[in-house]
Amino acid sequence: MDLITVLQEAFPQLLEGLMNTVLMTLLSLSIAVFLGLFACLMGLSKNIILKSISKFYVWLIRGTPLMVQAFFVYFAIPQMIQAMGIDFRLTAPAAGVITLSLNAGAYISELFRGGIQAVDPGQMEAARSLGLTYGRAMAKVILPQALRISIPSLVNQFIITLKDTSIISVISFAEIVYEAKIYIGRTMQSFATWTIVAIMYLVIISLLSKLSRYIEKRLSYERT
Repeated sequence: MDLITVLQEAFPQLLEGLMNTVLMTLLSLSIAVFLGLFACLMGLSKNIILKSISKFYVWLIRGTPLMVQAFFVYFAIPQMIQAMGIDFRLTAPAAGVITLSLNAGAYISELFRGGIQAVDPGQMEAARSLGLTYGRAMAKVILPQALRISIPSLVNQFIITLKDTSIISVISFAEIVYEAKIYIGRTMQSFATWTIVAIMYLVIISLLSKLSRYIEKRLSYERT
């Protein structure tokens, strides 16, 4: 069976998996941005408890493999809740979104922290001298600039999370890698199938990389 034949047979199935991959990435990152910003602000807080929670979250996520996190969310957490007498289960898509959101959120927290620290400290001092509280100065002056600085890095995180969805196939979520495994199990056409999957990833990631470079150039141009 040649590459063209496999493409004709497998493309609808792989395309459906690709759509699931993109949707999971978009949903996970939408949650992760808010989670990361919240964790970042906690980490910058003067409250030692909030700061410790943020540091522990980032340390835990960055120190464990994504696959372990996926297994923990999908198998361990429901089992722990069921041990308390509560009937609780997670579907593979829900577990995948939770895992990717928690994972990306930790890294985005660090991106935001770097963006905030890149803003001139004089901006905060000027805002406070005008009578703004710390919270309002952060929301109105510092965060908009930090978000602008962080945009290229956020696009890169989108690319990383998109590729990380392939790991979520271990909990049977029907993304592109899982669909490829199903097709290969039925036809044994490994070379052609994985070649098509690789090309589909390359196309999307190349487009996102171009978008990242374009945004970075635009932001660099506007700052000059």
